[in-house]
Amino acid sequence: MKPPPNLKIDEWADKHRRLSPESSAEPGLWSTDRASYQRGMMQAISDPRIENIVFMTGAQIGKTEIINNSVGYYVSQDPSPMLVVQPTLELAKMWSSDRLSPMLRDTPILKNLVKDPRSRDSGNTLYQKQFPGGYIAIVGANSPSGLAARPIRCVFLDEVDRYPASAGSEGDPIELSKARTKTFTYNRKIIMVSTPTNKGASRIENAFEESDKRFYYVPCPDCKHEQKLIWSNVNWEEDKPETASYICEECGSAWDDAMRYRAIKNGNWVATEDYNGTAGFHINGIYSPWTPLSEAVKGFLVAKKMPDTLRVFVNTYLAETWEDQGERVDDYAVAERAEAFGDKLDKNIMILTCGIDVQDDRLELEVVGWGKDEESWSVDYRTLYGDPSTPHLWNDLENILKNIYETEDGRQMQIRSACIDSGGHYTQAVYNFVRPREGRRIFAIKGMAGESRPIVSRPTRNNIGKIRLFTLGVDNIKELVFSRLKINEVGAGYCHFPDDRPDEYFKQLASSEKIVTKFHKGFPRREFVKTRTRNEALDCRVYAIGALSILNLNLNVISDRMQNEKVKTTEEAPKRPVRPNRYRGNSFINGWK
Repeated sequence: MKPPPNLKIDEWADKHRRLSPESSAEPGLWSTDRASYQRGMMQAISDPRIENIVFMTGAQIGKTEIINNSVGYYVSQDPSPMLVVQPTLELAKMWSSDRLSPMLRDTPILKNLVKDPRSRDSGNTLYQKQFPGGYIAIVGANSPSGLAARPIRCVFLDEVDRYPASAGSEGDPIELSKARTKTFTYNRKIIMVSTPTNKGASRIENAFEESDKRFYYVPCPDCKHEQKLIWSNVNWEEDKPETASYICEECGSAWDDAMRYRAIKNGNWVATEDYNGTAGFHINGIYSPWTPLSEAVKGFLVAKKMPDTLRVFVNTYLAETWEDQGERVDDYAVAERAEAFGDKLDKNIMILTCGIDVQDDRLELEVVGWGKDEESWSVDYRTLYGDPSTPHLWNDLENILKNIYETEDGRQMQIRSACIDSGGHYTQAVYNFVRPREGRRIFAIKGMAGESRPIVSRPTRNNIGKIRLFTLGVDNIKELVFSRLKINEVGAGYCHFPDDRPDEYFKQLASSEKIVTKFHKGFPRREFVKTRTRNEALDCRVYAIGALSILNLNLNVISDRMQNEKVKTTEEAPKRPVRPNRYRGNSFINGWK
């Protein structure tokens, strides 16, 4: 049997890799020259002198395909036991079915090495692929059993900034994964990949800072000066993203996309620190050949409206960590912005949601109205006193959830979705209430802390009530709340409050918790800690946002449709006088205890 030719990963990919139609916008033969910065990244994995590789990248850079190419290379050229770790078991399943399986199917050299999973003795399952000389184990960082002892030569750690601090009670998932490579002393590979998250708590940034810190320098097509591509050198005319160009830092020439692509094709990686055992690569979305600068600028103009969307842009496009400007919100400043609401809902409100917190002697709830760009209005806040184990209190809640609200422009609205916390002492009572009302989008939720938690997770019926139980990533939602409370200009993300709310409400909403950075087994982790006993207003707002997220609506599309309908109606019918008054909610009718 002839040994395989001596190829590097990029050479193997150019020769053998086929991109699948369901996982690529450009199916067919792989070409590293399409995004030439990938060559140096793949060559680092091929280099026998390099054990640790770190990729801190933006979106649309092709980092997932670099992992895929590396896995394919080791299957066919250098058979080895491999471990691919995704943030969750669900994401591991998606990568296996949506990325790995199509590659194994459509790349001819791999097709016959990994048996058809339908074969009884294939050894090919969703989470493990066997081939001559090795296997691929696919696990979630949240799954301790998947990280159990097994010999591994190559570890691929994908989106490490989304990993939990601990895999169950077993400890840090990165360290657990690395421990599997101890038997491969001289030829192991540990590849960490991620877009970054928050300053001071980003695993990928910390790993990159400990590397030789390589950046991709490109020559100016005009003056040949080599430079990193940075966002401050992207230029466009005001409100005209189609005019976007990149400005050379040396000669000032303006590059269109074609010139930028040409510059990138001729670029090279430059290490800015001495090599210390880890090769680190940082690259942002400006280098992507799949994203025109005009699209990037459009994304930025939308993102900059709100801190939470701007953070996503900074993390995923610029590949930079986000640093909050002050961790606490001034409750007094928020209260000072309160305004007089009229008798009817603001005409810009399109959706109503409700968040309900369950206490031992009462229910607390907030009704929130949502407009374009998630501008919000606190329509109502109630405290319903009573025993949550009795039906009387829940009947009172039912009456409120059936309320009909009228807007300034004559529309009648009801609460579209509601979330009720089921994590306290009255879980069964919550289940009993929501079970017959799920068709009205009234759901039980359970809050889970942790930065890696998504705002809303897919519901499960694995509970004693057999109801659809949603899990909310409460830490991420609280960060969302605090970032929006800091917005001072009416518009995207701005929070409106009525001027009849007591000071206690604003203290609970804005000042009852703060973010602190704690170290867990040596790794930084951002956590919310209480600064005062009462925080029900914050919890209610969190659950109302969860209810909006469950609906998964595009409020901007709804707003545009409503505006078009209004224009059409105005053209077809005589104008009616518009009443200027606004809704004044019956706030805190039961007071604060």
